[in-house]
Amino acid sequence: MPIRDVFFDYDQFVIRSDAVPVLTQNATLLLNHYSDRSIVIEGHCDERGTQAYNLVLGKRRAQAVKEYLQDLGVPAERMEIVSYGKERPFCTEHSLQCWQQNRRAHFVLK
Repeated sequence: MPIRDVFFDYDQFVIRSDAVPVLTQNATLLLNHYSDRSIVIEGHCDERGTQAYNLVLGKRRAQAVKEYLQDLGVPAERMEIVSYGKERPFCTEHSLQCWQQNRRAHFVLK
């Protein structure tokens, strides 16, 4: 079972209600199935906003996810965060639907 991405509202880094079950499942996987692995939490943004602003926003998103996973029992030392701002979009179309897919926290197992 894969670690799944979570998504954010425009210009926000607050964990959305639809992300709660995803993060709960991710924490369970990290604690029970990937207990010998660490994880990188990548913060991403859509193309709107400056590069500098989006790097900060991406970091806040990744940090919010890390703190949420810590509250669920995942040790902080197993997690690191990085922000890519708008530099690594998942979707490259210029539409609201595409931008929503880019406002995310993505997980990479190490």
